[in-house]
Amino acid sequence: MNEGSNVEFSEREALLFHSEGRPGKIEIIASKPMSTQRDLALAYSPGVAVPVRAIAEDPGKAYDYTAKGNLVAVISNGTAILGLGNLGALASKPVMEGKAVLFKRFADVDSIDLELKTEDVDRFIDAVELLEPSFGGINLEDIKSPECFVIEQTLRERMNIPVFHDDQHGTAIIAAAGLINALHLTGRDIKATKVVMNGAGAAAIACADLIKAMGLPQDNLLMLDRTGVIWRGREGVNQWQSAHAAETDRRSLADALEGADVFMGLSAAGALPAELLAKMAPRPIVFAMANPDPEITPPEAKRARPDVIIATGRSDYPNQVNNVLGFPFIFRGALDVRATTINDAMKVAAAEALAQLARQQVPEEVATAYGVQHSFGPDYIIPAPFDPRLMEIVPAAVAQAAMDSGVATKAIEDMDAYRQTLRGRLNPTTSVLTLAYEGARANPKRVIFAEGEEEVVLRAAIAFKEGGYGTPVLVGRESVHERLEALGANPNEFELHNSRNSPLVPQMVDFLYARLQRRGYLRRDCERMVNQDRNIFGALLLQLGEGDVMLTGITRTYAETMRQIRRVIDEEPDRTSFGMHVLVGQSHTVFIADTTVNERPSGEELAQIAVGAAQVARRMGHEPRVAFLSYSTFGNPEGRWLDNIRAAVKVLDEQAPGFEYEGEMAPDVALNPRQLANYPFARLSGPANVLIMPGLQSANISAKLLRELGGDATIGPMLIGMEKPIQVAAMTSSASELVTLAVLAAGGIAR
Repeated sequence: MNEGSNVEFSEREALLFHSEGRPGKIEIIASKPMSTQRDLALAYSPGVAVPVRAIAEDPGKAYDYTAKGNLVAVISNGTAILGLGNLGALASKPVMEGKAVLFKRFADVDSIDLELKTEDVDRFIDAVELLEPSFGGINLEDIKSPECFVIEQTLRERMNIPVFHDDQHGTAIIAAAGLINALHLTGRDIKATKVVMNGAGAAAIACADLIKAMGLPQDNLLMLDRTGVIWRGREGVNQWQSAHAAETDRRSLADALEGADVFMGLSAAGALPAELLAKMAPRPIVFAMANPDPEITPPEAKRARPDVIIATGRSDYPNQVNNVLGFPFIFRGALDVRATTINDAMKVAAAEALAQLARQQVPEEVATAYGVQHSFGPDYIIPAPFDPRLMEIVPAAVAQAAMDSGVATKAIEDMDAYRQTLRGRLNPTTSVLTLAYEGARANPKRVIFAEGEEEVVLRAAIAFKEGGYGTPVLVGRESVHERLEALGANPNEFELHNSRNSPLVPQMVDFLYARLQRRGYLRRDCERMVNQDRNIFGALLLQLGEGDVMLTGITRTYAETMRQIRRVIDEEPDRTSFGMHVLVGQSHTVFIADTTVNERPSGEELAQIAVGAAQVARRMGHEPRVAFLSYSTFGNPEGRWLDNIRAAVKVLDEQAPGFEYEGEMAPDVALNPRQLANYPFARLSGPANVLIMPGLQSANISAKLLRELGGDATIGPMLIGMEKPIQVAAMTSSASELVTLAVLAAGGIAR
């Protein structure tokens, strides 16, 4: 229903997101090396002739020698773009690119968007049909009704690969999962349930089809369009709507709701008046799925009927009907068994798998990130959209249903091994990061932006506020108001602290003087620092409880910023503060420390850094495997700078910290399983994912080199181990990177 959330943002921020760097949201990269003449000869001529001949002899070999088996086309003609209507094929391209990104992000399915400049149904069908050799599946998107029915049905008949119109079936599958659980909670049997379907478009008809396939009797569903109930014999309805015509004398929504168990809305905002809920049966079930605003909001529904179970398409209410729970994982399972279609059995299997998942105990990382402990009940009948178990459970159920129903052309012999493979396809960090944003919205904090006069900081503060992640507390002079206005924001909606007129200044000076009077500072020095240094002033706001988190770093070097902060805030007791960069790829994450703070840490400090880094890795969904890096591997070659590393290992040996660690090790041994196998006594069970560097110089150089050359996304540096949550960003940080640091700190992941 809703593939994202209702997060607010400015138009400028949205356009910058899509235009900065490489325009758009997707690119194509080679999956094989292309460095040498030999690589090119194998990839193209003459080497490519070998797989060409093999595929000509056996077309099934295309799945072995090309990307076909993991490639889906997202296709639209732009006739029904989101809630914007018919804006044309070209205007739909940002949406289709976004859909392609979701396929990759959630299920590791490669996808390409194709926008067809035609509203002629036959031309559209012909164009898509001719693409069959290129793709393993077709995802149709944003095509108006009723043409979408003709297009999908015809393509399913003509093509031997899955064709799936997500606007119809995605919504139906997620809604069906919620309905299964709502019926379970209210003790209803679907065969005796009475359903009112308000709406008669593509998604509504797909919902009706699916719940009837699950056992709902034909006349137990009353479908309404703008005119009223679609009854048997009524004129002015199309063939897909007439298939759901019921034998009834009811004509209006009020008539239809008399004694109904379930209301399913795919119509318009406000279409369900609260007073009509009184007509429904005890413990009514309401799926108000109009986008972006539901037929009735949960607060309105619960005031009218406290016993209601309600779902919507919105992320700011419980029970979100979100298509992203379905289509990536459905295609994942269909592709993995080379299904020729996506049939009702596969859709029902997906719905049942989602329903069962919602009944299981919610993983700790999901509960922590959302700030609430989800558990199965009236407010949790549909899984959280970013539950990491989706990737394992839904594709496996779909693949099994495809095999059982005879549409799979490749069998999965070992389903347990397949589920293990699914778990390894995605990087848990990406789920945790998304969950962190969701958690920030569920448990918003006050974040002090200490450099509030800088445009990039103001853009971050605006995005932080409009995203619903918390309250930005800006530090700056009066000119901040003008700069906010220039960025299209309302200055009156932002909290500003100015050291020239803040009533907190005397208290700040007293606090700072008490800390520094025995370090050579006079009271007038403290007054000057409070009035003139934004980092001192911001850190004091944090100390005095005016904010929960502080973010700075744009206008000063890291070392200078840390010196200023330490005049106000200490390290946590018995901890060494340090900086960490996190490198995030599609299927891996590597944590590198200490990249910012300690120039030549002692053995004890290295051990504390390792413990702190391992804790962050666990909070981001990884079981830490720590390697203390060096130019030497277990003394080969010998050198002068190994004692502190060996001392760190001894400290951990005495502490038994509960995670794997080893050292000293060269990077290739730590990261390459073949190299690691040369040392059978090594204590790492696999490649290291937490790299503890011997000194600041090597750590900082390595992190920046990997960021520029490695191709992974980089988070950080994150500051770990301070008494108060503070993040010191890189001077070159973008607004988006600042928001991520603020969210991670506010959510307790970076601490």
